[in-house]
Amino acid sequence: MCQILGAPGVRVPAIMERVTDPVEHGAPPSTAREPPAPLRRPAALPARRRSAAEEARTLLAGARQGVLASLSADGAPWGSVVTYGALADGAPVLLVSLMAEHTRNLEADARASLVVAEPPNDDNPLDRGRVTLAGRVVQPEGAARAAARAAHLEAMPSAELYIDFDDFRLFVLEIERVRWVGGYGRMDTVEAPDYVVAAPDPVAPHSHGAARHLNADHADALLEIAVALAGFTDASRARCEGADRYGLDLEVATPRGTAHPRVGFTAPVDAPDGLRGACVELVRRARATDLSGDLATD
Repeated sequence: MCQILGAPGVRVPAIMERVTDPVEHGAPPSTAREPPAPLRRPAALPARRRSAAEEARTLLAGARQGVLASLSADGAPWGSVVTYGALADGAPVLLVSLMAEHTRNLEADARASLVVAEPPNDDNPLDRGRVTLAGRVVQPEGAARAAARAAHLEAMPSAELYIDFDDFRLFVLEIERVRWVGGYGRMDTVEAPDYVVAAPDPVAPHSHGAARHLNADHADALLEIAVALAGFTDASRARCEGADRYGLDLEVATPRGTAHPRVGFTAPVDAPDGLRGACVELVRRARATDLSGDLATD
């Protein structure tokens, strides 16, 4: 028979007296070599990374489909694949039919969550980004309904065929809590006000293509950036692993091993077409850097 923790005469194990969220995985000690450090003080400061709120907004902006969790009449969880648009503040807009069980669930109990994930890769799908948005749904009216309708149609133009049918409902998920996971060991909870004021990364839709282009056509420029701006003066090769509005993630080969520095742009990129100019500016700075001094010291 199960014992009830905390019942009279039942001792609660010390490990159960205080429950907290784990902050890291309990991995065994690693035997991997430490990555090599720069031989010269980097001329560029490491780029800042997107905040958890920015990551969440970027994930939501980059997809149109997610898994909606609602509550059935008996209180059981119910998961459904749905499409969505998003308002300017990042609130998802759902268009659902009364024939669907999740619609009836939402009309009876407004509590819901939406999970949006990056497409899985071939190596490890769990090492991809995902976000859970939790809150309560409302059915917008008047000008709010017009804005929600437009947002959904912007994301799903094909919904024009049925969005005004009598048996379809528009719901807006008013967000109360956000949980972002960026892969193994990268996760955070985001407060709703921080999520609202954050902005999607305009570079994200073009990041993979930009990295491929840089690696295929500008490997020499990436090597100049690694040497001059990241400080790896013994680098033999550099490739771009990713790009965002704040900078580039590089993989740098040296005789001492492989390093993964991050090099920041002069200023954040605020438009999709600004990535090329930011990369050109990195190359200009690299070629203007004096490599004769500022050796790294312990």
